[in-house]
Amino acid sequence: MTSSLQSKTSTTSNRGRYPATPGPGPAGATAPPRSGALRRARTGWLFASPALLVVTLVTVFPVVFSLALSFTDVRLQYGGIHLGSPTLVHYEALLGNSEWYRALAFTLGFTIISVLLELVLGTLVALVLERLGAARGWLIAVLLLPWALINVVAAQLWSYLFNGTYGAVSWLCEQALGSQPDILGRPAPAIAAMVAVDVWKTTPFVAIVVLAGLMLIPAEVYEAAELDGAGAWTTFWRVTLPQLKPIVAIAVLFRILQAFGIFDLPFVLTQGGPGTATQSVAMLGYRVLFQDLDFGGGAAVAVSTAAIVMVCCLVFLRVFRAQADEEVQG
Repeated sequence: MTSSLQSKTSTTSNRGRYPATPGPGPAGATAPPRSGALRRARTGWLFASPALLVVTLVTVFPVVFSLALSFTDVRLQYGGIHLGSPTLVHYEALLGNSEWYRALAFTLGFTIISVLLELVLGTLVALVLERLGAARGWLIAVLLLPWALINVVAAQLWSYLFNGTYGAVSWLCEQALGSQPDILGRPAPAIAAMVAVDVWKTTPFVAIVVLAGLMLIPAEVYEAAELDGAGAWTTFWRVTLPQLKPIVAIAVLFRILQAFGIFDLPFVLTQGGPGTATQSVAMLGYRVLFQDLDFGGGAAVAVSTAAIVMVCCLVFLRVFRAQADEEVQG
């Protein structure tokens, strides 16, 4: 009698002190309605809709409109442009134009040379910065100054330095070689000068990206390599470089996208000259579209450039993924 009374009392007190544990419930009971989650999702889409609309207007619409123009007979009339019947004449004219091939060759060569130089120099700079102590922050700030400059401002600055009359670079070449070279007036020196300016400006970006990858490598990996008797060169090729491959791939991908669309450097430094030696694909599209007022032809140049860049990026990612899979399997 007393024990049953005590058990009832303890059960009653526990009910008041702790929340009751829900039981299995009836057989026909369902989960609580998801109206709250749906309401939050709708609210999120509502707040994100202005940004999505801006992205669509700024990015998606120009791409679709350029694609439509490149396959359409576009005529410039008094009231604006007139879209005619579908046609392939713009791409036929593009493939038969030697100027487009020269612009494509210059753009490809400029992209390959500049990206390779920036990758090598940026990696060396990152390795040096990794070993520094308190001075690392100041050096990073100084290195970022060229990259922080607007491309047009940097190109204009270097145009003063390359000037044949009062340029500092021309004066130094005259002191060293005995004659004042025409740097921007000849094809080979003009291309070399353009590559040098791009490397000067963009190497800090690659260095910072590679430095971030170096800081993420665990110290235990280097300790294990040291215990195995690996030297500095072997450690770099067998330990550091494989660990950096993902971050290097991202840096190279960004640089390919930027370098292939180069416009401001040749536009300010050489106007695509001498002749068409430094005319990039982007400059050719600008000239066809805005100077010749050939909207269909300019759109064809832009679409073909975007297609080439996309193919190059896909091939690069496929090769990188294949190498990564081989390392994992090995």
